[in-house]
Amino acid sequence: MHPMNAQVLKYAAFTDDGTGGNPAGVVLDSDRLTDQQMLAIAAAIGYSETAFVSADGRRLRFFSPRAEVAFCGHATVATAVALAERDGTGTRDLVTAAGRISVETRTTGRGLEATLTSPPASTREASAELVAETLAAFAWESALLDPAFPVHVANAGNDHLMLGLAGLETLAAFDYDYDALAALMEREGWTTVHAFVRERPTEFRARNAFPPGGVREDPATGAAAAAFGGYLRELGLVARPSRFTIHQGVEMGAPSRIEVGVPGSGEHIEVSGAATRLALSPYDELEWSR
Repeated sequence: MHPMNAQVLKYAAFTDDGTGGNPAGVVLDSDRLTDQQMLAIAAAIGYSETAFVSADGRRLRFFSPRAEVAFCGHATVATAVALAERDGTGTRDLVTAAGRISVETRTTGRGLEATLTSPPASTREASAELVAETLAAFAWESALLDPAFPVHVANAGNDHLMLGLAGLETLAAFDYDYDALAALMEREGWTTVHAFVRERPTEFRARNAFPPGGVREDPATGAAAAAFGGYLRELGLVARPSRFTIHQGVEMGAPSRIEVGVPGSGEHIEVSGAATRLALSPYDELEWSR
């Protein structure tokens, strides 16, 4: 058994003017790590996701503290910025468990930003029984839903329930029965419940329940944003092409800004955001045996 050193870089992705955002771990050159080691590293770091990048910078895997996940938007943005800091900006193609994606990095007045092109996005209507079960977990009445936004299960790499609310006061009171919602989401294979309010024609406020990641709420969810873009596109609720902004994490004290682009053609969605490097901790250099 030989010790193996793993350095974990840390970034907050989808920051808003350098603050807030969703933290993610990034491990570069991770080829020699086993699945068990990657899971253990993700658990030790404790973020909702840690990304593991192959030595050639082409293969990308994501682990929550509990399990591997197929796709994670904020960890992809964090990884793209980490690679740009190491290798320079530009466009690169990445292979994930959810399929091939491309990500472009560029330097702006706000620092390094990244745009990922999601896996193909699709959506399907949720059954009345699923809607009722979800609302019961939140203790919400159906009258609190916005009828302009049918409840759907949308996918752009993994499944997310789209729950449009009629008022910000309902979103502000976001709370739920953790065990009940966790069991429902595990049964249905949902990654998050994406609750949202349309504040202005091109601006949304969102909160995301994330029991599969072991947390009540996620401050910025790029995969859900991509799925949301596909949902709005398929239902004709945004134009093609168009862009809109999601403000998430505000109520958590971690304000995040996610820019979503709906191209004029194709099945993919573009998700953009900034990433800010975070200070290191004693867990950033970890030794594992292989």
